[in-house]
Amino acid sequence: MNNLLNAENQGINLFVIEKSAYQAWFSKQDKHNQTWLTNTNYQGDGLALMSDGQGELSQAVFCVADASDYFACGDLIKQLPQSQFLLQAESEHVAAISFGWLVGAYQYDRYITNKPEKTLASLAINNAEIVASAIKFAQATALTRDLVNTPAADMMPVDIAQAALELAEQFNGEVKQIIGDELLVHNYPTIHAVGRASINTPRLVDLTWGDKSHPQVTLVGKGVCFDSGGLDMKPAAGMRNMKKDMGGAAHVLGLAQLIMAHNLPINLRVLIPAVENAVSSNALRPGDVVTTRKGLTVEIHNTDAEGRLVLCDALAEAENDEPELIIDFATLTGAMRVALGTELAGFFSTNDQVAADITTAGLKNSDPVWRMPLHKPYDDLFKSTIADMTNCPTQPFGGAITAALYLQRFVEKTDWVHFDVMAFNVRHLPGRPLGGEAFGIRAVFDYLQARFK
Repeated sequence: MNNLLNAENQGINLFVIEKSAYQAWFSKQDKHNQTWLTNTNYQGDGLALMSDGQGELSQAVFCVADASDYFACGDLIKQLPQSQFLLQAESEHVAAISFGWLVGAYQYDRYITNKPEKTLASLAINNAEIVASAIKFAQATALTRDLVNTPAADMMPVDIAQAALELAEQFNGEVKQIIGDELLVHNYPTIHAVGRASINTPRLVDLTWGDKSHPQVTLVGKGVCFDSGGLDMKPAAGMRNMKKDMGGAAHVLGLAQLIMAHNLPINLRVLIPAVENAVSSNALRPGDVVTTRKGLTVEIHNTDAEGRLVLCDALAEAENDEPELIIDFATLTGAMRVALGTELAGFFSTNDQVAADITTAGLKNSDPVWRMPLHKPYDDLFKSTIADMTNCPTQPFGGAITAALYLQRFVEKTDWVHFDVMAFNVRHLPGRPLGGEAFGIRAVFDYLQARFK
């Protein structure tokens, strides 16, 4: 990735300008370039390549609607011939262009046997700080995408743990694990209950990094490596892409990489309950009652509402440290996709200012997020006749809200943000291919960077 974006001041001039500025730019070009653009019927939309009259590429122009959109140049790297280009753009747009350039090069090709030779262009930017930051953001995005895209056969709890271990080794962090029946010994009963039916042993992955004297931020990521639905089994169509149900884990690892790579002055903890929701003779059953780490008893109404079960134990543990902030990411409900579609990350927060600041950060860097309400009257929908609560209501309405309300019972004192994300692109957009995607991690990082300076 580093060879695709360079802190240099040489290359073929590449002008990235907004459509509204095209005519002004055109008027400043020499007669040769004006004639070329006119005769090729270029109208100031998309890419145009210009020749020097000898058949050699002399410069290029790429017109976009909004150059501050971090994905506006997301397909540009694949449209240009293999050469080094020197970016010419307004200074306030350079960071966005750099990020879009790099993420546009992303391709998940681990299982392709005959890989085509990559002949991508490179981009030179005369600003080493922007180049270094863009590479860090693109690497975190790629990590998140790679983890989600990897088939479940190669992305089970042990593999999530390995990804955390590799990050810890890279940034001098530490990883501890509680595995299998040890989860019961250490009082993580709901993580164990969901994961016990699989031959892929459930575990709690616990990554720590940073100076203990700094403010603590704890990230929690849902790591359901494959979700069959359990005994309340999903239909085939609903199960097809359930390799992505560990998308929350992928998101917190991507966000953790950003935090550590930028060396933010925080004491970071990352908790990932990693399980497979499988079917076996010892699988969790509808009607069972589980006692959670917090001590609340939960009647299982539906075994396909398993994500909140593994998260609730991890959230209860997260609050033990009394951190400044707890943020969880989860591919938790289809209801959020019904509410907001697949390309907008919904989130809940117990702190209005935190919610407003994360939203503002996302608007600035093309990582939009949308706050949803923690509507407390819906708490009544969790009533059980034999336990403290059920794991989900019997009626389907407001499913994203009720899932968040379930989780909120396990975070009583700490400021908390809960993201319910798709983690997957269902259509190609510039810089965003089909498959795994990172939603909200850049918004959250920019918020954390501004808060903890």
